Amino acid sequence: MVRRLLLILLVFIIADIYFYQAVTTLTQHSGLRLAYWLLDSLLIAGMVSIVFLRRAGQNTQRWIAGLMSLMLVIFIPKLVATPVLIAEDIVRIFEGFPPRSVYVSEAAVVIALAVFLIIVFGLTRGRHFYKVRKETLYFADLPESFDGFTITQISDIHSGSFSDVKGVQKGIDLVNAQNSDLLLFTGDLVNNLATEMDPWIPGFTTLKAPYGKYSVLGNHDYGDYIRWETRAAKDANLHRLKEVHDEIGFKLLLNESVTITKQGNSIALVGVENWGKGGFHKYGDLKTATENVPDNAFKILMSHDPSHWDEVTIDHHQHVHLTLAGHTHGMQFGIDLFGFKWSPIKYVYKQWAGLYEQDGKYLYVNRGFGYHGLKGRVGMWPEITVLTLKRGESKDAVQ
Repeated sequence: MVRRLLLILLVFIIADIYFYQAVTTLTQHSGLRLAYWLLDSLLIAGMVSIVFLRRAGQNTQRWIAGLMSLMLVIFIPKLVATPVLIAEDIVRIFEGFPPRSVYVSEAAVVIALAVFLIIVFGLTRGRHFYKVRKETLYFADLPESFDGFTITQISDIHSGSFSDVKGVQKGIDLVNAQNSDLLLFTGDLVNNLATEMDPWIPGFTTLKAPYGKYSVLGNHDYGDYIRWETRAAKDANLHRLKEVHDEIGFKLLLNESVTITKQGNSIALVGVENWGKGGFHKYGDLKTATENVPDNAFKILMSHDPSHWDEVTIDHHQHVHLTLAGHTHGMQFGIDLFGFKWSPIKYVYKQWAGLYEQDGKYLYVNRGFGYHGLKGRVGMWPEITVLTLKRGESKDAVQ
């Protein structure tokens, strides 16, 4: 973590120095210059302090979330504008270092201002700027009755972060408006505590799907990220959380499977507990979850962490046709336009948002319904996924 922080600080300082040159080109006001460096110094001090904030409580988490938002607002606009100034310096080298152009500096400031406004939108309105993303998937062995069967997936609700009743209800209404046959939730109902869901139970109870609502647990649902006075208290929290799933009408699948039947045909819906690579717990057990599932059954798996697909599901002895995951949130920051997507999270997770295919097996990674850490979303908007299953030969591979 220290190395990453130092790298971020280095990039921040370089971008800061360059952008400051644009500021000094446009104004000689000493007060503005002092404010510029004072604000930056406070932000850098806050970034350094993160190193000393270990195993945080609720107050510390709020402090980190606020600092992350401030970093985005101040740092990212400068970073995006910096290449304009670097390009000008390259030209200046061959021209014998003439004074900086006022027009180039103005262009850099305008770019920074535009990015600043986008980020402010993401931190204020972006958290409930829901997007419905639709995909049609083809399977040669899909049971005939399920041709055209629709699934709505939501993930990463993180109810402990919610504060806007109307905003959350907007998302709930949009889920119901899809009128899908099946509703699946792929984990992280809360940030840490089961009680975080208490104000939101009535709203989420209104979610409907004729063939049922099913869910799995995510890494945050186990209460692993806060201190507990006793082990019994932590266990009681998890027990209560499982009750909440039932109260909002979701059948929680804990390393088990159920059969979805339609007009004499059936598919297997499998749900595993959280399993993640690296430092995440590996509670999930796909072998146990599928032990009563026939080898030739059409299988849909809910597994919160997409790394489970690469590490376990692909090589599982049974063919799992479709896996649904979440977890990454698309880092709640990135670019997702016109088929192009990028986020820093791609350097951590091979599969981090959208649809992937390998050897006739599909994975869909939902970008998340809620938010956590960063109190908003910038570019990676909250997602409601609608998947339509069709009989037929699989289309071209998706990367």
